Order: sequence, then C-alpha cells, then structure tokens
Amino acid sequence: MSKPVINSKLPHVGTTIFAIMSKMATDYNAINLSQGFPNFPASSELISIVEKYMRKGFNQYAPMPGVKELREAISDKAEKLYGISYHPETEVTVTSGGTEALFSAISAVVEKGDEVIVFEPAYDSYVPAIELNGGIPIYISLCPPHYKIDWEIVKQKISSKTKLIIVNTPHNPTGAVLSAEDLKQLANMVRNTNIFLIADEVYEHIIFDDLKHHSFMTHPVLQERSFIIGSFGKTFHVTGWKIGFCVAPVALTTEFRKIHQFLTFASITPVQYALAEFMKNPDNYLEVPAFYEQKRNKFLDAVKNSKFTFQPSSGSYFQNLSYKNISNENDFDLAVRLTKEIGVASIPVSVFYHDKTDHKILRFCFAKDDATLELAGEKLCGL
Repeated sequence: MSKPVINSKLPHVGTTIFAIMSKMATDYNAINLSQGFPNFPASSELISIVEKYMRKGFNQYAPMPGVKELREAISDKAEKLYGISYHPETEVTVTSGGTEALFSAISAVVEKGDEVIVFEPAYDSYVPAIELNGGIPIYISLCPPHYKIDWEIVKQKISSKTKLIIVNTPHNPTGAVLSAEDLKQLANMVRNTNIFLIADEVYEHIIFDDLKHHSFMTHPVLQERSFIIGSFGKTFHVTGWKIGFCVAPVALTTEFRKIHQFLTFASITPVQYALAEFMKNPDNYLEVPAFYEQKRNKFLDAVKNSKFTFQPSSGSYFQNLSYKNISNENDFDLAVRLTKEIGVASIPVSVFYHDKTDHKILRFCFAKDDATLELAGEKLCGL
C-alpha cells in the first residue's frame, strides 16, 4: 500500500544552527554563547506583575490585535522616543514574538514572483518566509569588519519586480547599526515606488557607545511604507515569553492582521497586561543600553588577550570574533571543535549567508552573567 509523500515547500531547510549548537553545548557541558538568550533572571518586579494578573483572572484569550493597554504603551513609547504617533487601535499589533511579526509582514505583501532584497548575513527566518509566499530573495552581501551597506549596489539590485526590502538595525549577527545617512539613502531609492519595507528593530534598545537608534518611523518616506518590528523578549530579557509587536500605517496593519489572526490569533494575556504596566516606568527600557554595553565590554575584556580579533559590536547582544590568526578551518568545523574541546559554543557566521560565505568569523552572545563571560573568555584565550 502506498503512503502519502510530502512535497516539501522548504526542501533545503533543516534544523536551525541555533538548535544544533545549543544541543551540542548541552551534550558537551559547554558554555552556551551560541543561541541568543540571557542566562540571568528577568526583573523580579515584572514577574510579580505577571503573577498579579494571572491571579486576577486575566488568563483567557486576548483581543486579536493585542491587549489595549499594551498597544497604548507601545504607541506612547514611539511618541516619547521618536516623536511619531501610531494609533493603538489601527496601527499597533501585538504578536507572538518578532519572528511571527516578520512572517505576517512578509506574507501580507509578497506574492508569487515578487523579488525581496535581503542583506546578508541575515536572520534565518527571512528567506523561508519569502519562499513560502512565492517570493524570490535577492541577496546583497555585507562584508566585515563594518558590514556597511553599499547603496549603489542596492540601486542596481532594485527592479520592476522588487516588492520588499528587509533591513535589520541593530543588526544580528554583526552588531552593525544604520546611520541617519543610511535612512536618507534608502528613502531616496524607494520614494515614488511601490516598494514596501520591513524594519527589523528588535534590538532597538541594545545600542552602544552613545550611538542613536535611527528607527524607520523617524523618516516620513520610510515610515509610510514600513512594517516596524519590535521585541519585548530582547528588551526585558524574557525571550521565552515570545512577545513582539508590529507598528505600521493603517493600510499595512489591516493586511498584516489578516495574516496574524490566522497564524497565532492572540498572544499570552497576563504577560501583555504586565508589560503594559512595566512600561509605565520608562527607565525599564531606557537603562537597557548601558546594561548591555557593560556586558559587551566585560566579554571583550575577557578575550582581549586571545588571538581573536574584533570590531566592537555597536548594537544587539552579539559580538563577532575573527579567528584568521588562529586557524584556516571553516567556521562550522571550528565552532564544533570549540564546543567539544574547550567548552564554549558559538555560531558560525557563514550560516547567515545563502552560499555559506566563510569570513572566518564566529558569533558569540554576551547576554550572560559576568561569571559566565569571564570563564568563556578564559577558555577562548587558551585556544
């Protein structure tokens, strides 16, 4: 008897590198600096607020767009930080993490045959979402150590089929940050076109060295065509809660919600109420940059006597280290060896390129307690 066979829609996709390296870290009892999650506790105040709403009975479905109070808090934050007003009823949507928001935004606009410009190294959810919607990824590769966008190349890649450009700032996995000039260059290219934008700004509050986060909402040409994605998991060290959001003009939000309502419908209710209350104190997100800058500096100080070289990360909670002075191995093989032999797990940056471009660079997550960072640095210096 014949059995049904699935014709895979993503035939080239396997288990993500994050799952692979995290499992290896567990198997070899290694320090896990691979997957991007903190190993220190979330705010005890925030946890207490969540418990309060659970005990009050806020445990049933939230409204599809998100709890009203949280949408209002997101809108208020945009107004305070960037001077931009998004209507909480029609332009703000709470999602089950930033990845769900990215999928909903891509699905809202990309149709069969549409081209989508992707800057790589790129977060690994972009391209599968593009392909599932029949889109064609158009890759533009960024090079170390600064990973600057060459806007002349972007201009050459834009065609009559270009439907969407995805931009991530601060950038995972490189820590690069876009400037006001970058936004101006992009605006000049998309002005008077039918091109949409996704601004993946989930690390908006993790930015260093007195740099400013230039949100796409601050430029009118970009704002009118942008889905802007944020993440409470990144900001408040609660990645496991999977709460993100998308702000976008009414027409974009309308189509976004059509996808969102059949993807997850709603996100966890008591956590939404708790986040809304927690955000009433702006210090809870305004103090995040200094907190993570200390973490970055702690890690860089821990590896300064190693043979790795680096450009200090400008944002996100990732630091790239070049091992060109250490080995000629490909980055995946070295990441595996470091996990097994010295007990530190990382991510090979080649996995973020579609053709596995290998610049001999590993990505390390420094969202860890100081003792972990110091021990990891000691081990890496021994390589």
